[in-house]
Amino acid sequence: MTGSRGPARWPALGRILSTIRRTRAGRRWGRVRDVELWQRSLGFAALGFLTLVPLLIVVSAANPVGGQGFAQWLGDGLGVSPAARAEIDRLFALPGEAWRTTTAFGLALLAVFGLSFGTVLQSGYERIWDLPPSRWWARWRHVLWLGALVAVLYLSAITSPWRESPARGFVTVAIGTLFFWWSQRLLLGGRVGWLALLPGAVATMVGLLGLRVFSRLVFSPLIASSAVTYGPFGTVLVIQSWLVGVGVVVFGGALAGRLVHDELARRAQPPAPGN
Repeated sequence: MTGSRGPARWPALGRILSTIRRTRAGRRWGRVRDVELWQRSLGFAALGFLTLVPLLIVVSAANPVGGQGFAQWLGDGLGVSPAARAEIDRLFALPGEAWRTTTAFGLALLAVFGLSFGTVLQSGYERIWDLPPSRWWARWRHVLWLGALVAVLYLSAITSPWRESPARGFVTVAIGTLFFWWSQRLLLGGRVGWLALLPGAVATMVGLLGLRVFSRLVFSPLIASSAVTYGPFGTVLVIQSWLVGVGVVVFGGALAGRLVHDELARRAQPPAPGN
């Protein structure tokens, strides 16, 4: 009896799932699945740690104030406690040596590998907006985007005199929103309008602020405890997990912006005759 009863339940379950997929929430979840948000975020974190972090360490080492720019920026981004910030400073100790020992060839190699970071971000944006990949000759956008990203993070890292002021927080949010707004427009090759991209930029910055709060509550104690248990490797694991969260926010924010744009466009359409 049990064997005959079990298969009969599967068609009912299939009808329920089919009904859910036809609803608006189901279609939205389908878009999240199609974008492969989690897989892209993992690639974002791995590539960011292997290519972007070394490049930023070398660039921030040029800071004449003391060469601790990258560790300060990373601590600010995580929003960690003083104890966890000390572990981050210890992990990236003596970054000034990076600037003195890195050759021009090594810096150029880091920049070339860093360009692949823009490629990952562009492919994610194109998938979110259902656009075909750009032509190969449009790779110059990755150079421009990487230069702007390094400049924004470098300026953020060297503004230590007014690091905790409310004015700095407002300026950081404004610059971040403009950067992600411009990044979508640039990497998509102008194929999506500015107004359509604005919700995604705002959602990304809101998500990063939420991630900062989450980092203070979760990642900050994890850094301190992992450093005691695993040493510097434990700190690396927590930072890598944080980068995965950043990837989820960056791609998820752009996807949320696409969903908001589609919903606003649907509401702006005139009702069909007879409705």
